[in-house]
Amino acid sequence: MSSAKPVIPDILASRYASPQMCHIWSQEGRVLLERELWIAVMKAQKSLGIDIPQEAIEAYERVKHDIRIDRINERERVLRHDVKSRIEEFCELAGYEHIHKGMTSRDLTDNVEQLQVFRSLEIIRVKYIAALGMLAEWSKKTRDLMMVGRTHNVPAQPITLGKRLAMFGEEMLVAFRQLESLMAQYPLRGIQGAVGSQLDQRILLQDNETALRQLESDIRKHLGFQNSFNAVGQVYPRSLDEATVHGLFHLSSGISSFAKTLRLMAGQSLATEGFQKGQVGSSAMPHKMNSRSSERINGFHSILNGYVNMLMGLSGDQWNEGDVSCSVVRRVALPGAMFAMDGELETFMTILKEMGFYEQVIAQELAYHLPFLATTSILMACVQKGCGRELAHEAIKENAIAVVDALRRGEMTHNPLPERLANDPRLPLSLGEIQAILNNPRNFVASSSQQVMHFADQVEQLMNQYPHARNYTPQPII
Repeated sequence: MSSAKPVIPDILASRYASPQMCHIWSQEGRVLLERELWIAVMKAQKSLGIDIPQEAIEAYERVKHDIRIDRINERERVLRHDVKSRIEEFCELAGYEHIHKGMTSRDLTDNVEQLQVFRSLEIIRVKYIAALGMLAEWSKKTRDLMMVGRTHNVPAQPITLGKRLAMFGEEMLVAFRQLESLMAQYPLRGIQGAVGSQLDQRILLQDNETALRQLESDIRKHLGFQNSFNAVGQVYPRSLDEATVHGLFHLSSGISSFAKTLRLMAGQSLATEGFQKGQVGSSAMPHKMNSRSSERINGFHSILNGYVNMLMGLSGDQWNEGDVSCSVVRRVALPGAMFAMDGELETFMTILKEMGFYEQVIAQELAYHLPFLATTSILMACVQKGCGRELAHEAIKENAIAVVDALRRGEMTHNPLPERLANDPRLPLSLGEIQAILNNPRNFVASSSQQVMHFADQVEQLMNQYPHARNYTPQPII
């Protein structure tokens, strides 16, 4: 048997995440980012007077795309140090030894990992806005489609389908604003040295404070960040990783609740997430059309919850100026969380593209439950006519429970609650007055339409702010 390890693919990356997200976190993508950072540091150092030949920089530039992971891994097996193996490989390719001057491993890895995180968030931001746009369109399209609203999964009051969709969308908007705030303030570690005091760079720059600040600024601009830490240690605070992935969990929450509700609606034959030609719902039961994509979204949400908890274990656990016990956790949790969120958004947008609602079934369900759902409106009408609220509440409750029991036992085929309420001497409403309440949808939709349009207007503002999100098309999912 061969002693070589079999290549086992990362399931989140290979099955669910987009090619763009996978490239950011691939070994090749990471090595390229590291080499670009080394070159940027060399250029900045040379401009500040450090003796680095221009031909050396050009040599590194020529070979930066020559990435041979097998050779780097072979070096690491001997050195037992991942960064040193990549330094030696790049220097041998270029024929010079000018990279990594005044830098530590964490000057390299922390900054590159932060760059991977931030570029991942930029991808997620565009997709999230695109998904919000698709949800807002559905919300507007169904803003007047009345249906049974449920609390505790029990019929409660009528709402519109558009209002239900806007409810999930508004939760998504709150989470998106938190993401925007995080990205606007996200601080880069920078080239800070072994314990964050910038000792090595200060020596190289001959204690020139102006040059040191210029180096910091050049690197921050090269990486595309607006802010940086000032008094950081060997590593940037791992609470920042926890906050970032917690932000992804918040982004996922509204989507996951939507998916769970769609699963419930599909089980009641009210909706479908879509079922394409050739698709199979069950290998054993040919009639099945399962909500498998919605189930997948709920699974992604659970995965993100797990990564948040992993990173919470690192938050507040820093020893002195830092250590690397966090390394193995972050190597799993950071890319994994980005893959999961990326895959969730692709799946969500596919559902929004393919889903449908069965309006006749929705109307039948509403007609069956409407006399019960209208009891709060009938109660308020009784109060307006001078009836005591508690007396009216008790009378309506007694009649409603009696009718529900009779319907469930199959003792009647229609809902006689309006007639029973009109004939109850404790209540001041006639059958005509009760029917007028039932027959006027405006008595039930209340602010639903306005809420839909307010949600849609907020999404439209985001689409105007990020116009390229309008044209995003989700990738095919399996």
